[in-house]
Amino acid sequence: MATGETGFSDVVYDLISVQYHSLKAGHDYGQYVRDAENAGEKEIADFFREVMAQDAERAARCHRHLARLSGTEKAGPAVD
Repeated sequence: MATGETGFSDVVYDLISVQYHSLKAGHDYGQYVRDAENAGEKEIADFFREVMAQDAERAARCHRHLARLSGTEKAGPAVD
């Protein structure tokens, strides 16, 4: 199994990366919702809420995968 510079598997690194970016985007979308609402654009605000929910689900799915891999040799080095 390939490991990156950190000693963790590429798959774990990739999951963490997708989770981070999904959570970061979700945080940013809150501002986009407010901007659209302030502009009177309810349909666009609803669109941003939908995108935010999709990213939240994506982050949750990453979390479940990471939990399953945690503590296995597929994850990376053991923490003492």
